[in-house]
Amino acid sequence: MLEFTWPWVFLALPLPLLINRALSRAPRQDAALYVPFFSTLSRLQSDNENLTSGRLLNLICCTLIWLLIVIAASRPQWLGEPVQLPSTGRDLMMSVDISGSMEAQDMVVGNRQASRIDVVKAVVGDFVERREGDRLGLILFAAHAYIQAPLTFDRGTVGQLLEEAEIGIIEESATAIGDAIGLAVLHLRNRPENSRVLVLLTDGVNNAGAVSPEQAGQLAQQENIKIYTIGIGADQVVQRTFFGARAINPSAELDEAVLTQIAESTGGRYFRARDVNDLVDIYEELDRLETIEQDEQTYRPTRVLFYWPLGAALIISFILALFSIPWLSLAGRARLQNYDDEDAQALPADGGNA
Repeated sequence: MLEFTWPWVFLALPLPLLINRALSRAPRQDAALYVPFFSTLSRLQSDNENLTSGRLLNLICCTLIWLLIVIAASRPQWLGEPVQLPSTGRDLMMSVDISGSMEAQDMVVGNRQASRIDVVKAVVGDFVERREGDRLGLILFAAHAYIQAPLTFDRGTVGQLLEEAEIGIIEESATAIGDAIGLAVLHLRNRPENSRVLVLLTDGVNNAGAVSPEQAGQLAQQENIKIYTIGIGADQVVQRTFFGARAINPSAELDEAVLTQIAESTGGRYFRARDVNDLVDIYEELDRLETIEQDEQTYRPTRVLFYWPLGAALIISFILALFSIPWLSLAGRARLQNYDDEDAQALPADGGNA
């Protein structure tokens, strides 16, 4: 649908006519000029009369130019069909452990060993892509916690930042679970209630940071932030040594008791991901989180059109300027100059004294 942003600009349409009526015309002054080459000027005058026959066309062009300029000034735009925005959504912050232990290759993907962090990137990346309508944020933590992406609707950027996360960009010798939760609380506390969700993924125990996980969990509970915790890592891996094969538990340091307590105290749940399939199932279940109803919003795509009438006005002005140049008069002056040159050549060299 065509719409004008500033329709009141059309009130300026009769402005040139009002100015023409209000201002008095300059008085016409006729002067007698006697020249010996009157016949030549007569021919030039006849040529000029041909030019004056185009005054009506000039008037039409000028009127059209003014009309196009006024239309451009009113900023016409084309409104597309209404597009409905998602009516549900939540503010979801993801905290991902990138400590050194996340390099442990105890996950199997397609009959090959894979590190925990690589599996997390693949599964969580798909989870991010499915969260249309949610504000997503990303926190990376090891010995310290850092906000990598604030809450945003730009799922592509969040997924890209997660994919680019590498072990070692943060001091990797420890795990600050409490700081990661506290940082998430800081960014979620001002968001609408019943939509604040934190998903925390780790494979270890809190052994660094200024805040303990229990204290951070209490802060989250006070701010009505629901926390879902995920403990990742296999329960058993066969390790071959010089003395033979032996089974070890690569997740021995995983503090499941604390993770469970934090999740349950905030109304969330604790999940255990021992392999890739477990992690996929967990994030599919997280897709069914309780949502908050928001006001239904729609928008109409807008395409501005003012440059079309403005461009047309410029083109017509350029063409009108070309036709306004007195090409015939210039040609007549050239012929007149030729006549003068011929007369000068016809005179005797002594100035006419024979």
